[in-house]
Amino acid sequence: MNGLTADCGLNIAHATVDRHATGVGGSRVALRWPEANGDRIEVTYADLREESSRFAGVLAGLGVKSGAVVAVYTGRIPALYFAALGTWRSRCVFCPLFSDFGPEPVIHRLAISRAAVLVTTSLLYRMNVDGLRSRLPHLQHVLLTDTDAAHGKDTAPLPRLMRAAPAFFPIGFTDPEERATLHFTSGTTGMPKGAVHVHDGVRYLAQTGKEVFDFRGSDIFWCTADPGWVTGTSYGIVAPLAHGITSIVDSEAFDVRRWYRMLAQERVSVWYTSPSAIRRLMRAGISPRDTYDLGALRLICSVGEPLAAEAVRWTERSLGLPAVDTWWQTETGGIMISSAVAPQIRPGSMGWPLREIEAAVVRRAEDGTVIGSAVPGEVGELVLKPNWSSLFREYLRAPETYARCFAGGWYLSGDLVRRDSEGYFWFVGRADDIIKTAGHLVSPFEVESVLMGHPAVSEAAVIGTPDPLIGERVKAFVTLKPGWNADQPLRRSLLGHARSRLGPAISPREIAFVDDLPRNRAGKIVRRLLKDPEATGETDSADRSA
Repeated sequence: MNGLTADCGLNIAHATVDRHATGVGGSRVALRWPEANGDRIEVTYADLREESSRFAGVLAGLGVKSGAVVAVYTGRIPALYFAALGTWRSRCVFCPLFSDFGPEPVIHRLAISRAAVLVTTSLLYRMNVDGLRSRLPHLQHVLLTDTDAAHGKDTAPLPRLMRAAPAFFPIGFTDPEERATLHFTSGTTGMPKGAVHVHDGVRYLAQTGKEVFDFRGSDIFWCTADPGWVTGTSYGIVAPLAHGITSIVDSEAFDVRRWYRMLAQERVSVWYTSPSAIRRLMRAGISPRDTYDLGALRLICSVGEPLAAEAVRWTERSLGLPAVDTWWQTETGGIMISSAVAPQIRPGSMGWPLREIEAAVVRRAEDGTVIGSAVPGEVGELVLKPNWSSLFREYLRAPETYARCFAGGWYLSGDLVRRDSEGYFWFVGRADDIIKTAGHLVSPFEVESVLMGHPAVSEAAVIGTPDPLIGERVKAFVTLKPGWNADQPLRRSLLGHARSRLGPAISPREIAFVDDLPRNRAGKIVRRLLKDPEATGETDSADRSA
């Protein structure tokens, strides 16, 4: 996109706000919060420039220097977005923290990041930070978003400071490689790692906004992800603002009927959500088009987990459009592979790589060396040539871990896929999720997708359980749609359904009915907790998929 750079160099705040904030563009709504009582909070591009300027002015007034980490630990309130854009404007590093985190995940991330500033609410600070403040020697300032009164010497009232700050704060020259954003990711196990992204990433995010979402000036865009996860920042803030369109922000908990009302009443044209959310809509048993006007909707995209074929078919039947899969990770910063750029949507497929992305499927030796390319149809690891601007530049203070993500001139995703003869990629699973049974490698996702094709199944999660004879037995945990009974006839039906489609070698040997499946706070199913219900550790951070 033209106009992303200016005299200030390449800065996300200029690329997403300032270049739209004058003339007619300044009065366009950038962010809209529909409220439960029917009211709306609306923030224009001119408002965003002013509020982000005031936040940058607050940082300057506190003596916060460029390059410092500013952590934001709130719900999806306007102050979060002002702080994000003000942080980039001041050339500091924005570090969003999911508001549902408890004290230990928050303190751990603040410690790793060495955040100098924390923006949060009085309640979250009192519950999860205040008592552990002694563990954060680098934390200099706590700015409370919901009070005009100082709460002792350790905090300051952000609204009062904002009112006193200048309405315009000029952006200093920003090198494209300056740090901009710090997102934490830890995979399905392990302590969180801080993935660092730079201002140059805005170029690729703007490009994917056009290539995948086909953003148009009149679009109303709704990304349901929280900015605590990379999707909620890359595509909940940066990409749509770079295109000067209006984004819907929902600060409430998931509710099926309210979501349908939002799509209808806000005239959402492009909707970016998750397979988990789609499955919850499927499970509700509502025929939305009988009640809600969804005529404005022209594109549904999905991210965060593999998108099962049945979910694609359901959105086409029930919402009028097949859901478009997008594959990427916290580390990639933006979308790499999508059905949106493939000749056609093939339910269950990830699609094709985007124009700038060179992707391959390779075989790796036990020491991690890339030893050759997989032939079409063969399972291997998905790797990418590291040549796009939103790719992470480091794991904070973990150079050896970062180095292990690259080999032979490729970025190693850790995801197992296969590519067919027509160039479509198909997700198989995380390398550490693959089940080895009687000499076969079984993809949990493949089995889960088949089970979800049964009319009784709402969701499924598949694991391997130890077996002295065959190594691992394939076991499925299943939640049911309303009206179905968890009994032996249904269990036999599911086993037969899977066996007839997968064959005896890889179909489940066991079916367990459960009311719900264990998830992390991003809503993703955590299979290892099905293997070990007593497992402990952090299950609240996103895995390497976005």
